[in-house]
Parts: sequence; structure tokens; C-alpha cells
Amino acid sequence: MKKFFLALGLLLGSFAFANAQKFALIDMEYLLKNIPAYETANEQLNQVSKKWQAEVDAKQTEIQNKYKNYQTEAVFLSEEMKTKRENEIVAAEKELQELRRKYFGSDGELFKKRESLIKPIQDEIYNAVKDVCDDKGYQLILDRASGNNIIFASPKIDISDDVLAKLGYSK
Repeated sequence: MKKFFLALGLLLGSFAFANAQKFALIDMEYLLKNIPAYETANEQLNQVSKKWQAEVDAKQTEIQNKYKNYQTEAVFLSEEMKTKRENEIVAAEKELQELRRKYFGSDGELFKKRESLIKPIQDEIYNAVKDVCDDKGYQLILDRASGNNIIFASPKIDISDDVLAKLGYSK
């Protein structure tokens, strides 16, 4: 009987502890849309990406033209010339792959550019969220934009506007 009351007391105590925790939500997409520096950085990334993609596309078109010319002229070429042209095409394809990796790879120029432009904004948002969390005593902040498992959340616990105010972008 003592064990039953002890277990019941622990269970009720754990419910009281769980109810004492404070949770909140933010909407990262909403925050980023309301920060002009993010829009500017995103536009710069799009421009650079388009420029690099055009360069890659031009190189790919050049390779396709070389290959078409090779196919057209193959019947007139000696074996030595065929081999030479094939090697040129293969080398050009390797250059194209290297160019793609240089610009768009996991450690490429676009990744580095994105990190240099967007990471400071994300760090600023993180610090503002942390400050609001500390000020209001929240134990957990969830991102509504990336939380696919959140079916419903009360707008009362969304602190996105508080974070924007902390960043100086109040509405």
C-alpha cells in the first residue's frame, strides 16, 4: 500500500512538473520574410547562382556541339583523330563536372557565399530567440515552419513578433 501511494505521489509530482514548463513557437519563414537583409542576401545568391549556372550551361552546350561535330565527322577521321577527339570530349566533360562541383558542390562557392551572407542573419535570429526565451522563461522553442508534425498550435504561444521586435523589426 505504501508503494502504491509513493508511486501515485511521484506520478502526480511529475505531472505538476510537466505543467510548469513553458513552450513557445516561432515561424522562421515569417521571421526571414520580415528581415530586409535576408531578402537582399537571397537576391544576391540568386544572381550569383544564375550567373554560374549560365556558365555551366554554356560549357555543356559547347561539349554537346563538340560531340555532334565528332559524330558527323567520325566517318572521315582516322583512328588517331577519332581517339584525339574522344579524349578532348572526355576531358571537357571532366572540366564541366569539376566546374559544377566548384560552384554547386557541398563545399562549393555557392555554399560558401550562402554561409557568408545568411549565417550572420540566422545567428542574429538565434540570439534574439534566446534572449526572448530567457526574458519570458521558456524551456522549449519550436519552429512552426519546419515542424511538419505540429498539427495545431495556438497563436497565443507564437513569439515570432516578439523576436522581430527584439531584432528591431517590429510591426
